[in-house]
Formats: sequence, C-alpha cells, structure tokens
Amino acid sequence: MEGVTPALNQEAVKLLAANEPDWLRERRLHAWSVYERTPLPTTRLEEWRYTDLSRTLELDSLGLPPREAPRSLAVDRYPERLRNAMEKDWDASGHLVEMDGSVVHTDLLDDLRRQGVVLTSLQEAVETHEEFLREHLATEVLPPETGKFQALNAALWTDGILLIVPKGVQVELPARISRWTSEAGRAFFSRTLIVAEEGSRVSYVDECLSDDFDRQSFVSTGVEILARDGAQVQYVSLQRMGRGAFHLSQQRTLALRDATLDTLNVSLGASVARVDLNAQLLGAGANSDMLGLYFAGDDQHFDHNTRQDHIAPNTRSDLLYKGALEGRSRTVFRGIIKVYEGAQRTDAYQTNRNLILSDHARADSLPNLEIAADDVRCSHGATVGQLDEEVLFYLMSRGLDRRQAERLVVRGFLGEVLAKFPLGGVVAKVSEIIEQRLGAD
Repeated sequence: MEGVTPALNQEAVKLLAANEPDWLRERRLHAWSVYERTPLPTTRLEEWRYTDLSRTLELDSLGLPPREAPRSLAVDRYPERLRNAMEKDWDASGHLVEMDGSVVHTDLLDDLRRQGVVLTSLQEAVETHEEFLREHLATEVLPPETGKFQALNAALWTDGILLIVPKGVQVELPARISRWTSEAGRAFFSRTLIVAEEGSRVSYVDECLSDDFDRQSFVSTGVEILARDGAQVQYVSLQRMGRGAFHLSQQRTLALRDATLDTLNVSLGASVARVDLNAQLLGAGANSDMLGLYFAGDDQHFDHNTRQDHIAPNTRSDLLYKGALEGRSRTVFRGIIKVYEGAQRTDAYQTNRNLILSDHARADSLPNLEIAADDVRCSHGATVGQLDEEVLFYLMSRGLDRRQAERLVVRGFLGEVLAKFPLGGVVAKVSEIIEQRLGAD
C-alpha cells in the first residue's frame, strides 16, 4: 500500500487493487460503486434513529494509512497495553496480530495445521487460497449490497483474517486475534472470513484495542461466518478501544442444517461503537445464542443493532444483551426477530436489560417481532431501570457499605451474560475490566 492516497475515494480502491487478481479488483470496484450510490444513513431510518452520523462520524476528514506496515513484527515491539492483553489469555490454538490494518504475526498449532486448519491474513490468502476467497469473500455472507458501510469495507479493506476449519476437525482451544490501532485521523478497514466445514468445531476471540486519541480514528470490521451442516462456532468480539475511536463492526452469520453458531459482543471502549449483527438460520435444526454485554461511561455512545432471521423450519435463537450505564453515556439496542413463511416450529427469544447508574445516562431499547408462520414460539422483552434500593438496603444490612453493595449488584447483573458463554480467558478478562470500571478496592 505504499503510496496510497490518504483520501477515501475510488483512486484509493484502485491503488489497493493494483497488484491483486482481476476478480478481486472488480469486486472492490463493484463494492465502491454500491457505496457511492447508497445514501448515508440518517436518523430518519429506524435502524439509525438514535445515532446521528452527521454529528458522530468525521468520515470526510479521515484517510487510509499512508504506508505499508511490516508483514512481521517482534513481540517486544508491540505496545505495552497490547502485550499485557495478550499475556492474560495466551493459551490458544493460534494467534494473529493486526496493527493499523495490517497483519504482523500469525501462528497455529502444528497438529491443527496438519489437519488442514488455516489461520492466515487475507493478504496472504489472496496468494495461497485464491479460489476459496473468490468463492466466499464478500459474496454470500456479507455482500456489499448489505449496506453502505458494508460496501465501504468491502472496497477498502487492507488486510484481515481467514480461518478455515475442515470437515470433522475439532479445535479445542480458541483462535485469538489481537488488533491494535495507533494512528489518529485514519480510517482502518479489516475483514474476517470464518468457514467451519461439516461437523467441525472452533472458537474465535477477537480483541480490539487502542490508546486514547486526540482526534477521531475510524475502525471498520466486516465479519463473515459460515457454519456448514453440524458445525459448531463460537465467535467473541471484545472491543476495548480508547476515547476518540469510532468502532463499527458489521457481522453476519449463516448457520446451515443442525449447525450451532453462537456470538458474544462485549463493548467497553471507544467514544462511539456500533455493532450490526445479522444471524441467519438457513438450515433445519440450526441454533444461535446471541449474547451482548456493554458498560458505558462518561459520554460514550454504544449502538447495538441485531437481527435474528429464521428462514428454515425447526430453528432456535436466543438473544440476551445487558448493559450498565454511568455518567452521560447513552446506549441503543434495536433487535428484530423475523420468522419467514414456512419457518414453522421456530423457537426465538430476545431480551435486552439496562441498568442506569447515573441521573444523566440514557438507554433506548426497541425489540421487535415479524412473524409470517403460525407454529412458532417467539417472545421479546426489554427493561431500563436503576439500582433497586431494597436490594441495596438488604446488602448493606449484611455489612456492606453502599459502594460495595452497588458493585455487587452490577457484577451480578452483567455476570449473567458471561455465565452463558464460559470461554477460557474471556470471562476472567472481562470480569477484571468491569471490576476496574467499578473502582474495586
């Protein structure tokens, strides 16, 4: 990418594609054309009603990284915060480190490599797995037509991750991805493609970090996950960016017959964070647990937009998103369960709970149902409330002071989400961060 113009325009797309195969160049340019003709979302749209991009996103002032990052970088040259985060959960089937939009390290257990598991950067995969990318990248799972920012990501991604788990392979330890952003005033576009073949199993933990910025940085991630018949996939996104960051994650998951595809989105950092998650249950017997946890403070703005699409019969999904709010923070949850015609015996649930810890914080919750089948079990619910004074009084009567009682209630409130997703390292790390936010003794 050396010499790439900093502007987000068609010339940048052409420069990115200069040394890529013709099919990829055409795919990028097509995505850019979709981006250009798709209007910028406004608050007139239901999905963006509470996030005003004209006030929160400075896209016109941002540019791509001006130079190519090194393809490899020694661990001792990583920022201290990144090293500390990685050391807390080192046990893994493999590691990948991405810095400022470029992958600088990958490793994978030899036994998994011998079984055909692939964990590599997208730039490397263009050379080593070209036909696989040609079939799957930005095609069936997350095509540019999905939305304006999905198209922008498909046009301007600079690197990303490819994970392939062959048929029947069981990956016991999670793949751990660490992303670091260091530059202010830049836009970083990364893409993830995960394909779990029939009867395989894999867990994937993606942690996004940065220090605070004195001006905005924009981080866009496009996530495509395909679980074929009988596959089991766990996907975790742990967003811990610093102030000044605008983090946008566009996730789409496809679960085929008898597949299980579970997700956990944790939003703790960034000034503005938006998650768009669409789970599609395409095969009979498909399952998806969709969990979310967020803890907002100061003037942070978190927006979670979810969709559970039940397209095949005999499918199940269960969504639980819980958040705590301090300061003048604001959170938005919008979720929809859509049951398509013919998707009989759908079992779908959606719950959003919010705990307000400040007189100035605000949470908006908009759960919805669209049902076109008559043999279904579907429900949704949402709550926004403050700490229960009776509960606090009870705990204080047992010897806790008020601050200790509040911390205990918040831990229990958020801990319900983590208890449903007991993946090694993730629960301990998130629990520790929550303790720090609560000002534990």
